[in-house]
Amino acid sequence: MTRKSYVIFVLISFFAFAKAYSQGITVQPSKPTASEIYEDLKKLNFLGSVLYVAAHPDDENTTAISYFANTVKARTAYLSLTRGDGGQNIIGPELRELLGVIRTNELLAARATDGGEQRFTRANDFGYSKHPDETLAIWNKEEVLGDVVWAIRTFKPDVIINRFNHRTPGSTHGHHTSSAMLSVEAYDLAGDASKYPDQLQYTDTWSPQRQFFNTSWWFYGSREKFEAADKSNLVKVDVGTFYPGLGLSNTEISSLSRSQHKSQGFGNTGSRGTSDTYFELLRGEMPTNDDVFQGINTTWTRVKGGKAIKTILDNVVATYDFTAPDKSIPQLMKAYALVQQLDTHWKNIKSKELETIITAVTGLYLEAKADTNYATIGSSIKLDIEAINRSAQSVILKKATVTATNNVVASNKPLANNERYTTSKTLTVSDDFKETSAYWLREEGTLGMYKVADQQMIGKPETPQENTVTFDLIISGVPISITKPIVYKYNDRVKGEVYEPFEIVPAVSSRLESKVIIFAKAESKKIPVTVTAHQANFTGTVVLDKPSGWKVSPASYDVSIANKGEEKEFLFTVTPPAGDSEGDLSPRVVSGGKTYTKELIKIDYAHIPLQSLFLPNKARVVRLDIARKGNYIGYIQGAGDAVPDNLAQIGYQVAVIDPATITPELLSQFDAVVVGIRAYNVVDEMQAKQPLLLDYVKDGGTLIAQYNTSGRWGNTKIGAPYELTLSRDRVTDENSEVRILAKDHPLMNFPNKLSQQDFKGWTQERGLYFPNKWSSEYTPILSMNDKGETAKDGSLLIAVYGKGHYIYTGLSFFRELPAGVSGAYKLFANMLSVGKQEQQDIKQ
Repeated sequence: MTRKSYVIFVLISFFAFAKAYSQGITVQPSKPTASEIYEDLKKLNFLGSVLYVAAHPDDENTTAISYFANTVKARTAYLSLTRGDGGQNIIGPELRELLGVIRTNELLAARATDGGEQRFTRANDFGYSKHPDETLAIWNKEEVLGDVVWAIRTFKPDVIINRFNHRTPGSTHGHHTSSAMLSVEAYDLAGDASKYPDQLQYTDTWSPQRQFFNTSWWFYGSREKFEAADKSNLVKVDVGTFYPGLGLSNTEISSLSRSQHKSQGFGNTGSRGTSDTYFELLRGEMPTNDDVFQGINTTWTRVKGGKAIKTILDNVVATYDFTAPDKSIPQLMKAYALVQQLDTHWKNIKSKELETIITAVTGLYLEAKADTNYATIGSSIKLDIEAINRSAQSVILKKATVTATNNVVASNKPLANNERYTTSKTLTVSDDFKETSAYWLREEGTLGMYKVADQQMIGKPETPQENTVTFDLIISGVPISITKPIVYKYNDRVKGEVYEPFEIVPAVSSRLESKVIIFAKAESKKIPVTVTAHQANFTGTVVLDKPSGWKVSPASYDVSIANKGEEKEFLFTVTPPAGDSEGDLSPRVVSGGKTYTKELIKIDYAHIPLQSLFLPNKARVVRLDIARKGNYIGYIQGAGDAVPDNLAQIGYQVAVIDPATITPELLSQFDAVVVGIRAYNVVDEMQAKQPLLLDYVKDGGTLIAQYNTSGRWGNTKIGAPYELTLSRDRVTDENSEVRILAKDHPLMNFPNKLSQQDFKGWTQERGLYFPNKWSSEYTPILSMNDKGETAKDGSLLIAVYGKGHYIYTGLSFFRELPAGVSGAYKLFANMLSVGKQEQQDIKQ
């Protein structure tokens, strides 16, 4: 597969190159300039850490993170309690765990831009929550609290900064408040050896020195209230630093970081000039000079043996030659040797920083390249090694070793200035090579928690790159080992050099094309199962496991695939029971005594690395007597969803409409037209085409508009035929009571008779961004609310307009239909059938 390579701001992020491999991102090798190296030299002399804590990707204050990482030179990390799995996605159809993978990598791209590091807990973003009581019950408070304690003990911050206020439960997203509450509680627990003692076999207790709340006028209700507030307990920091060597302000860097959250539509325009950020002291001693580190020793003198290192590095910075950075090598190697003698957590941190800088100032290029982008255990790969020293300093490659197996692939080679050394070796991929798929998705978790048994994996942003080659070198007489991941690269005629991860994969995977299969009649369907071999000469057997009461034939197929990467399709006949039933179909491939049940899913967007995931392979099958009127449906995609495919499952012919091509003639073909989620937020052409859509309704058509957001994209205009005001109203409890307001309305009765039973089994939520004001022309159909709240009657509104019908709904069909919720299918079929009670359906 060819794709755009992922380059993390090589030309504009002078601080990013030290982060690329430590955070697990596979990227093109960094090639920093002399000015970039100089900035990281200065960072070597700062021994202080900041941990920023919030709930989701995109919650973090990127301006503050960039300021601490690049102005202060502190080691700075963002602890996002979740991976954002419960959000929406404006760039594609991925939701839940797949969206979590996208947002994880967007956070890594953001950190590579602003200079921070990234951490997580095992908390699963289960969707919007209105109160921390609900959040902490679903998350398993003790486990997530333990993960926050683990983050503090392993990162060892001097200062913790919370994004949200722990004292105002119920005023914002329950996840937000919970993140602050857990951070406040963990502040003390991290230093108590009696709390979470099992962690202490891997790390030590740690006591931060200060904790802040990153407040702003927003938390006070208005700018005027904030101006009038007592600020004696606030630290004010101007984060608008200008970096002459870069030509950018810190706030501009922040906007570049913020803009990495592309799946959430957070593209941001940079600003310049003074920009004040406020931190309210929660714990510790109040600084007197607006420096959150005041009184905290952040120099090398905080560690035993550090004074000599400080003297050397001060001299390196003072004498640094921008025209010949390699002149610093002898002194840097002396400092590196001294760092190896330290007995402190700073040893590993500063060793990694020094390794990166030493590699940069010598122009040392080290690479281990496989001849394939993936391999299975037992297969062979060709490994190409490249090493070059582009400096006048003495560099000897003592050996290059495959880290997992101790296979030596190169040895005893002096690296003369600018003379490229290459060698190759064919290796068998043994069991010592490590699985590369997302570690937090390997075992099934719960609604609120991912399952990760290995304590040392908890919190890591991605699966660590353990399939590596270790280069043992002697530089200026000092031994040093530098580890590089095995990569795959190729040349694309348009894009040039393209890098991809080197993956360890199972021998075979299988795939069901549709994740929800609706049997509207008691008739059999041919269900294709695609089997893909990831090694040559694969043989085995494929079966299709079924729910009780269903029939599948044949019982199995023999599988024989000659070529690696080749696919074969096997057709199974699936027959449902006569009555309503639902369950899962699951392909299973058996070979050599091993069973394979995973599907390969690739996530391929230009702004993140290619993601290859092996996830449980199953499809929801539903036997459901469902009636419908009309046949040909037009669908206008918005932010992206799978609803068109879901409607095809119940027999509709669905045409996806390019909004730019909308004409009266085009619309007249359709029995109904559906507007996808957020279309009026993200599709510019919708404003111009809305009059044509309303004319279609006036002439007798049915138009269904699904939810749009209010707020972030300004004054969203959905072009409804009558007055309609969007709000932030939502019902997050998927099990909340649904009251039918218009029991006799056709929407509840034709062609399917609906009842409260059809609102059972919904997933994640009822709906969001309901209208809260509407004109008398609309009929509200349903009423619902979360516990303790007033009734929300705007989830489903319908109005007659001319000869046709206009429907606006905030119900989360984009979640319910892909989950196979039968009542949601029946309700959507009724919406598509509205107005056709008296019509003969001539198009069926």
